[in-house]
Amino acid sequence: MAKRILVIEDEAAIRDLICMNLEVAGYETVVFGDGIEVSEALKKEHKYDCALLDIMLPGKDGFALLPELSGYQIPVIFLTAKGDIQSKIKGLTEGAEDYLVKPFEMLELLVRLEKVMARQGKQEDCIRIRNVEIYPEKRVVKKDGEKVYLMPMEFDCLMLFVRNKNKALTRKQLLNALWNVEFEGETRTVDAHVGRIRKKLDFQDVIQTIPRIGYRLEVEE
Repeated sequence: MAKRILVIEDEAAIRDLICMNLEVAGYETVVFGDGIEVSEALKKEHKYDCALLDIMLPGKDGFALLPELSGYQIPVIFLTAKGDIQSKIKGLTEGAEDYLVKPFEMLELLVRLEKVMARQGKQEDCIRIRNVEIYPEKRVVKKDGEKVYLMPMEFDCLMLFVRNKNKALTRKQLLNALWNVEFEGETRTVDAHVGRIRKKLDFQDVIQTIPRIGYRLEVEE
């Protein structure tokens, strides 16, 4: 069953972009653009696995909504243009799991969401690709029933491919999402990690090289 993500954002263009990327990654999204509407809706339905929450909202702002969401045990990631240190400290100390300042890379959001879901134990029990089983919460990978050791960054890289299956990812996108690095010369770091993942999981034809762009994990829908 797809994990349900609450997207609370009043700018339609940003909201649509977030939802499109989350749905491609396999999540179900429910959207709101007004803080008061969120409060009223939560009284009727509050089974969500995470909330992506803007701070500057009409009706009721994100800081006011945070305790309500936390009361329903919904982990929160703030997505906001408020990049000042006071707002970050306020958001994190009052209970948000993470704080991401606009503009942000969608891949970075997906990585952070993945980590929050792992901490909360809200990921799928098992993801299967051919003869490989991936357990996101335990960060365990098995091939033909035997454990395969992936270094932490290799595992994060694999999960990024899994969450963006059949979608081309550039080396720069992978660098920025996984290492927060944007230097052209460091793209060999991505190649090295992808090479090790391919070798360990026999994924040479699963993780395809896209010439002059990057890589794509190809699986049948």
